[in-house]
Amino acid sequence: MEITLSSLLKEIIADFKVGIIQYNTIEVGDSPQMLRGRLQTFQESLFFDLEDKAITDVKGIAEWRTIFKQVGTDPNRYRPSVESIYRRIQKQNFLHTIHSAVDLNNFFSMQYEIPIGIYDADKIHGNVEIRLGREDDKYEGINGRIISMKDKILSSDTIGAFGSPYVDSERTAVTTETKNAIQIIYLKPSLSNESCEKLIESLAKMFTQIHGGTASSMLLT
Repeated sequence: MEITLSSLLKEIIADFKVGIIQYNTIEVGDSPQMLRGRLQTFQESLFFDLEDKAITDVKGIAEWRTIFKQVGTDPNRYRPSVESIYRRIQKQNFLHTIHSAVDLNNFFSMQYEIPIGIYDADKIHGNVEIRLGREDDKYEGINGRIISMKDKILSSDTIGAFGSPYVDSERTAVTTETKNAIQIIYLKPSLSNESCEKLIESLAKMFTQIHGGTASSMLLT
């Protein structure tokens, strides 16, 4: 599977970059107590940090709101996924455990202040392109809604769009049956390539410690 960035996206956002991690022969299940505990503790700490702080002042969220504006997505109507998580936490509506892959994905997203998507690789067909949505791009999101992806950053395969830093699709959602997965890390444009690579390596290491299997990664710039 080849994963590429569209040239149009790079023209609009010159420092746009994403990390890609491909996992093979993983085991997804209930989150271990260590992960559940860290997820809960991090959310409680974040709740207190956000008591006297505007969500839009969080560096990673501010950067991703700017990206949304640059591509024509209204960030007040369609929020970066990490912002949606932070707003839930600010209301003390903490995330509940789902399964190990999603829980870890959410933990990474909160920790690094960036949107991160994880997808079942066996539900993806052909090569993947990260690009801007067109008029006919839409899918059923994991929130149960049919979402128009026009003028939104998305990932697509030969069937169509399946992922985004806004909300992901039900079609490629990771479940406890997933054995192979792809993680797309929507990095902060302000991060150096070296810092991005270290972040990606750290994510892959922790993921395989919990899920087993193997991981291979790359930085797309």
